[in-house]
Order: sequence, then C-alpha cells, then structure tokens
Amino acid sequence: MSLVRDGYPAAEGMVSGPVHILTWGVPEVPHETIAPERIEEEVERFDAAREWAKGRILEMRSIAAERLGTMEARIFEPQLLMLDDHEVVDGTTRYIRENRLSAARAFDWRMLELQALWIRTQNPMVLDRLNDVEDLQVRVLHRLLDRPEPGDLEALDEPVIVVARNLTPSLTVQMDPDRILGVATDLGTRTSHWAILARSLAIPSVVGLLDISRVATEGQEAIMDGRIGRIVLDPDDRDREVYRQRRRRLQEWEEEIDLISKLDAVTKDGQPVAIRANVDLPSEVDQARLHGAEGIGLFRTEFLVVGRSSMPEEEEQYQAYRQAAEAFPDGAVVIRTYDLGGDKFPMFLQMTREENPFLGWRAIRVCLDRLDLFRPQLRAFLRATIHGDLRMMLPLVNDIEEVMRVRELLGEEEEALKREGVPFYAGYKVGVLLETPAAALDAAELARHADFFSIGTNDLVQYTLAVDRTNPRLAHLYNPFHPSVVRQLHQVSRVARAAGIEVSVCGEMAANPLGTYLLLGLDIPSISVPWPALPEVRKVIREFRVEEARAAARKALAAPTSRDVTRCLVEGIGASVDLAAFSGRWSLSLG
Repeated sequence: MSLVRDGYPAAEGMVSGPVHILTWGVPEVPHETIAPERIEEEVERFDAAREWAKGRILEMRSIAAERLGTMEARIFEPQLLMLDDHEVVDGTTRYIRENRLSAARAFDWRMLELQALWIRTQNPMVLDRLNDVEDLQVRVLHRLLDRPEPGDLEALDEPVIVVARNLTPSLTVQMDPDRILGVATDLGTRTSHWAILARSLAIPSVVGLLDISRVATEGQEAIMDGRIGRIVLDPDDRDREVYRQRRRRLQEWEEEIDLISKLDAVTKDGQPVAIRANVDLPSEVDQARLHGAEGIGLFRTEFLVVGRSSMPEEEEQYQAYRQAAEAFPDGAVVIRTYDLGGDKFPMFLQMTREENPFLGWRAIRVCLDRLDLFRPQLRAFLRATIHGDLRMMLPLVNDIEEVMRVRELLGEEEEALKREGVPFYAGYKVGVLLETPAAALDAAELARHADFFSIGTNDLVQYTLAVDRTNPRLAHLYNPFHPSVVRQLHQVSRVARAAGIEVSVCGEMAANPLGTYLLLGLDIPSISVPWPALPEVRKVIREFRVEEARAAARKALAAPTSRDVTRCLVEGIGASVDLAAFSGRWSLSLG
C-alpha cells in the first residue's frame, strides 16, 4: 500500500526513483580528559581542524560561485565567520585548558552550549543559523575524531531521491543533478539556505515532511512532486500511471518550450495577458527569459541579505538589479524591497523575540525603521533605472503613510544622486504589494499613491483565513478559492481599473490553471509565476475565452463556499481545458 506524505514545495519538478537515506549528523563524542602536557597539543589540533574546515568551506564556496554565481556563493559567509567567532574559539580553548578536555569534547560541549543559548532566545532566524552551526559541528568533529566526512554522494551507482532529516548548504552544493533526482526532508523551509541552492541547481525538493527520514527505507520506490510538496512511497499502479501521464505531459512541454515561449499569451477571443516571472536569485533570470517570461513581476531581494553577516554594499545591489533589467529590455522588472521578518532574518539584524513574527516587525516596517539598510537599496534601485523599465514594489503595505514615507526617501536619494552627478530615470514607478485584508479594503486610498498594484495571494489567503500556511495541520484550511479571498481580489481589481493603474497577481494562485482562469475572469490581465510554470500557464491561457472566464467568475463571486467556488470554475473551464493534462497543480483545489 502506498504511503503519501505532504510537506511544502521548495524546488519544482516531478521525479521518481529509489530512495537514498542520507544519514549525517553530529557524531557521539566520548568524554576524554587529557594530561597537562597535552593541553597545547589539543589546542593546536583544534586550530588545525578549524583551518581545515575553512579550506573545505572555501572549496564549497568556489564550487557554488562557479556553478551558481558569486552572489549565491556568499551563502557560506556565516560558517566562515563562525569558525573565527570568539564565542566558539575562546570557549573551546578555555575548556581544553581549564577542564583538560580533549579538543573534540571541548568543541562539542561549546557548540551544544551555544545552540541551547540561541534556542532559548526564540529568535526567528535561529533555525537557519542552527543549521549552519550543525554543519560546522559535524565537519570539525569528524576531523578531530579522524573520521571521514559524512554525506558522501560520489559513490552512488544510480540516480536517487535523497531523503534526510535536514540538509546543509555544503551538502547541497556538491549534489550533481544527474545523480540526485530530488530531495525530501523532515525539516527546512523554502527559505532555508540549502533550499535556495537546490532551486538554483534545479533539483526538485520538498521540505517539512516531518518524519519522512524515519518512514522511508533505503532503495524504496518513491514518486516526488516538488510542485505541490508531496512524496509517495511504494506507489501503486494508479500512482505510477498518474505520474507517467503528468510527467509525459511535462516532458512534451519541455520539448516544446522554445515553441511555446514564442507564442503570444492571448486567450481564444483575443485578450492579451502579461506573463512575468517570480525570481529568487539573479541566476534564475536567464531561465525565466528562456521559458517565455515577458518580464519579472517579483524580483525577491532577500538573497542579498539572508544568511549574510553584514549588510550588502550598494554596488552589489545595483549590479543585481541591472542584470535583471538588461535581461528584459522590452519588459517590466519589478523589484520588491526587502521582505524581511517572519521566517527571513539576516544575521546582522538584532531581532527581539516576537510571539507572532508573521504579524510583527517585517517587510516595509523593517525597512522604514532601518534606514541604514533601506537607503542603499533605494540608491541602487535608482541607479539601475537607466537600464530598463525597473519598478519598485513595497511589501506588506497597510497605510498610505508608508508609501508616502518611501516616496519622501526616494526624493532625498534622487537629490543626492543629482548632486553627485549619478544618472537615474525619473519616470520610474512605485507600486504596492497588497497582502492583507486591510490593504484590500483600503485599496481606493492606496491607489491614489501607487503607480500599480500587485496582489500577493500567499499572504492574503493566510491573513484573511487566519491560517498559517506553513502549518501541516492547517493545510486543508488554506484555500485560495475561499469566497472571502475571491471577493477581495474582485474589489482590488475594480479599484485598480477605476484608478487606471495596472493590477497583477504574483502569488502561487496565479500558477494554478484554475487560479489563472479566475484572475482573468476578474479582469486581472497580468500575472507573475515561478519560471518553471510559465509554459503551462501560457498554454492554459491560449485554450479558453476570457468571456467564459468572466461568466464563471461572476458565479464564483456569488458562491457561498470554497467548494462551490471551485465547482463554478471547473465547470467553466472544463469545456475548454483538459485539467488533467496540467500536471496536478489544480488537484489541490479540488480535494
């Protein structure tokens, strides 16, 4: 009997193959005291192990830079800094000298102390930092105990789906996509350092599966869908057939990408649709263009700060924005200002404990409070506007005063650039990312101060339904087709049309064929989706009429339940589109 586990999508792709259990972790360190004459020798052994670990991490960083780019390679900076952190080094050497512990035992104790301290702080950034700490701990301890490095994947004799409790950046960057079909982990989030690297390497990944490393066995057959966050162990004949059909359709699309990407995104009755891409890293820009993106609707800038030990320089940001703008000389590139907070905190921001971090100090609130972080981003953006249609989008805006303050800051930076003789394009646009019911309800006022709207359906659904979208127990309640969500989308669309400004959607709902159908029916003719989804979304758009979508949307607006909303959309699109051909994205909405 097949066993299904649902987690969260971290990197797209559908794969099948045997499971390989990747066992790595902190080794058990024996308690060992040393003779006084060995103290300095153990200190030297510890220093040598640190230097060796530095060399290995620098090697990993070089590999990442070569395969992914220099910006992505900076994800290893925190580990390098930890190896020289006085709390780590001085604490360990003190245990060696004062308690006469072996280097391995002293280091193990010190790392356990620091981990316990960080966990007690309940800081939102702790999980990723602990992941980095554990990676270092494993590496240094294996060196001190004269054991080989764990996690060696070189000896694999066939492609596998790696199953693990969690992963680390150094393990991930060594993965060869020809050998590693996919990754499934108990822990981790989409913003974990290793998950970011997995996306860049195009290795399908599912995180947050809770116990997959305990229930899976070595060599077990598995099917994994990184698009919806699911893994099936010991699939039955029906599971295999569904996978074959969806995979075959995906392969057909992959073979037709060049053709599909050149087709106009226009409905059967002539309604053009602007299709842009959501991008996490600069290295994804080229893939987005090759898959038919007409621009970038959401350029996430958190890669510049998350996992970093210091603020990014203005020049580094400018080069990243310039690269994106120049990749789309005829299309818009929407730069979202730092959306920090919740589950994304850089190491250099001193965060206080918050009971509800997703309702706390995050996004535009952080930027407006930390102008030392925000002003360089504004300057970098302004400088890059001369290279294309670069637009700025402000996340989690609830109040017009937040928009007004940003425009005031932009004006100050414009004056500074003029004094310095640095060119910029004065006609750039500033828009608002609507992610809360408050913003949707206040859309008419926000429209007076915004050049465009983008709707972030991921957070809008979460905040509207009071459902944590990262909580597996509540997954069945997280429904983008809830009547209250549909009515808010309609409200924002009406306001934007009346104000004469563009409205788009950049949340995951737009990558769902039913979602695409609904959005066009609500007269939202601009969507932004993850780049792998671009071909199928374009394909869907070309197979129905917008008038039919409008009729279905009108029925959906009057529907009393989520199931009724979904039924209206399925009945409307069903005559035009074979939903079963679209690889299962829509199945989440019908469950």
